[in-house]
Amino acid sequence: MRVDKFLSSVNILKRRSIAQDMCENGVVSINGIVAKSSKEVRIGDIITLKYLTYSKTYEVLALPLSKTIPKSQSSQYYKEI
Repeated sequence: MRVDKFLSSVNILKRRSIAQDMCENGVVSINGIVAKSSKEVRIGDIITLKYLTYSKTYEVLALPLSKTIPKSQSSQYYKEI
């Protein structure tokens, strides 16, 4: 699954277009390497989002099969580190 789709599907970011913009600007990295929006995400990957004053790190636990999932099930797909 593409990183931009994953971030929007599991409700880390609101919209896929926001995720694409963040990838284009070098804010998103996977396993320490800056990622383009088309980069594939696998189970066990570490995704880091670098904001202006802080960064958030997530571990991929599972990949969703549908386009969107309920917020109540988000914890099954990623874990904040």
